[in-house]
Amino acid sequence: MAEETRIGKYLWAIRVFKTRSEATDACKGGKIKINGADAKPSKAVRPGDTISARKGAVTYTYKVIEAIEKRQGAKLVSQYAENITPQSELDKLKSPVETFFLKRDRGTGRPTKKERRQMDSLWDSLSFDVPDDVADRFASEYGFDDNDEDDDDGSFLP
Repeated sequence: MAEETRIGKYLWAIRVFKTRSEATDACKGGKIKINGADAKPSKAVRPGDTISARKGAVTYTYKVIEAIEKRQGAKLVSQYAENITPQSELDKLKSPVETFFLKRDRGTGRPTKKERRQMDSLWDSLSFDVPDDVADRFASEYGFDDNDEDDDDGSFLP
């Protein structure tokens, strides 16, 4: 077996990602860290390294046992990587997802500025038990900013 392997290839080989392209894109997007540092797709992993991979709301953590380049069967993955993801991260998978949808009649067009303000005040009146760090991460990931002022053109873009 290899002493070291490219991170993109390794994540694909231990079945963290379905394709090598997905693994490479995750590295380029800053969702992969090796020993706490951001990883480019070409960064080499060695036995003993710790890999953090953020997929959705969950950050999975793996310890490299052996570097491999060929994709392994699901039963064999434990020989090459140890899943050390904290239980608190895994619990995020089970948390209920609440959705909120305002229905508008078909053909009424976009909401006016007054209607949008009414929808915003309704949204603000709802209480959500979302930790601040989760809300901040969501806001930064999707480009929302609390300091945005209403645009005169009525656009919904952040």
